[in-house]
Amino acid sequence: MYQDMKKLYWWPNMKADIATCVRKCLTCAKVKAEHQRPSGLLVQPKIPVWKWDNITMDFVTKLPKSTQGYDTIWVIVDRLTKSAIFAPMRETSKVVPEGSETDGQSERTIQTLEDMLRACAIDFGKGWVNHLSLVEFSYNNSYHASIKAAPFEALYGRKCRSPVCWTEVGEAQILGP
Repeated sequence: MYQDMKKLYWWPNMKADIATCVRKCLTCAKVKAEHQRPSGLLVQPKIPVWKWDNITMDFVTKLPKSTQGYDTIWVIVDRLTKSAIFAPMRETSKVVPEGSETDGQSERTIQTLEDMLRACAIDFGKGWVNHLSLVEFSYNNSYHASIKAAPFEALYGRKCRSPVCWTEVGEAQILGP
């Protein structure tokens, strides 16, 4: 969060204030999983050459059933740019063959996404599916230390022009006269 905010704002003790705010967030505390894994042999993963050439997929299940009947999110992640797509679905849908496995190198990315999606489900209850696109937008525009950029920037080669940045270029240039 600090990496994203420091681009637009500054105040004394900003980093400590943000860390305190995140630490006190009840929703964050409910969904945070232990991310520390036991150390083992490091294996250098093969780095993909093209965007969306190598993807990983997983499912976030056991969410509150939405009014549309969705209770699962299909998460698709590009291993090169870390860009993600979230698709709501029903747990009874059969899109992945039995016994399929996710890529171990992408498990941390998937865990971060699961934390965000479960927080959304906690905050919005059965209406979580209505906010899914905003969670996807937030994830894809958040700084990732592993790629030293936001996934959107890695995918498109430029920063996303979100409403927060409209004052930088002027609303008239984005919306027209």
